[in-house]
Amino acid sequence: MQTLPAKMTAMAISEPGGPEVLLAEERPLPVPGPGEVLIKVAVAGVNRPDVFQRQGAYPPPKGASDLPGLEVAGEVVACGDGVERYKEGDKVTALSPGGGYAEYCKVNAGHALPIPEGLTMEQAGALPETFFTVWTNVFDRCGLAEGERFLVHGGTSGIGTTAIQLAKAFGAEVFTTVGSADKVDAARKLGADHVINYKEQAFEEAVLDLTNGEGVNVILDMVGGDYVERNWKAAAVEGRICQIATLHGVSETVNFSRLMAKRLTHTGTTLRPRSDAFKARIAESLESEVWPLVSQGKVLPVMDSTFALRDVTEAHRRMETSGHIGKIVLTTG
Repeated sequence: MQTLPAKMTAMAISEPGGPEVLLAEERPLPVPGPGEVLIKVAVAGVNRPDVFQRQGAYPPPKGASDLPGLEVAGEVVACGDGVERYKEGDKVTALSPGGGYAEYCKVNAGHALPIPEGLTMEQAGALPETFFTVWTNVFDRCGLAEGERFLVHGGTSGIGTTAIQLAKAFGAEVFTTVGSADKVDAARKLGADHVINYKEQAFEEAVLDLTNGEGVNVILDMVGGDYVERNWKAAAVEGRICQIATLHGVSETVNFSRLMAKRLTHTGTTLRPRSDAFKARIAESLESEVWPLVSQGKVLPVMDSTFALRDVTEAHRRMETSGHIGKIVLTTG
């Protein structure tokens, strides 16, 4: 059994605000409880919810660390009571309700997964948050099936790059929206069948033109605002829309007649506060259905940039430009 330090360095939110409020702190080492593992963090993913938490708009769920960071990859260094699958020295990637911006992070053992064969540690640290989110919303909740049409907004975000690849791998016709010519090219390289530059044309009109007026079967949206009704226009009869964020705010008024006429289902979720058992079921599905595709190189995390943990302010600034293509990660080494 290796000797662990009593303290660790973590990047904490000193007060709500801009990236500069993320400051280094010395914290006690987390102690894994029953069913938990302690991971020596090699890589932590940076995600949009981290930005919202830093701004004071997305508090951690009860019992979770106040540190940002929803995904990590590294080495298991301690196991709590009842953990049977993992042992010290195992390399894993894991979903966390918080605490990833640190040298050590404890997580529920059921939310940890072996690192797929062939992946670097940086790639492994970019997997959990987007893969858990896309799988549960697009495939479990909305039931995307082979041969259906799928639209994801923000095709070059972490969510978007993951959704494009997974939807394509499972036989869907993939549509996506992006905001620049270089992002059009990037989305096409990932396998998107139709890439719409939303700055040049209204996406709902483009979707209807491309589908001879039929629309798409499933839409994954993190924009909100006026996209709510625009998604309803782009959706096919019996279409399913899943809302996972509202980057453009909420819509004050919507015309429900289109929802009714098309018999649409508009649902929404947030993953972070869901139960440990729920997240563990997603992990099981990913390991059986998706991890083989990752090991074969058919679906891979798209990497934008890597920053040192202490340079997290620059990582957040990079994310807030929305110029990134794929995932931003932090390294502790």
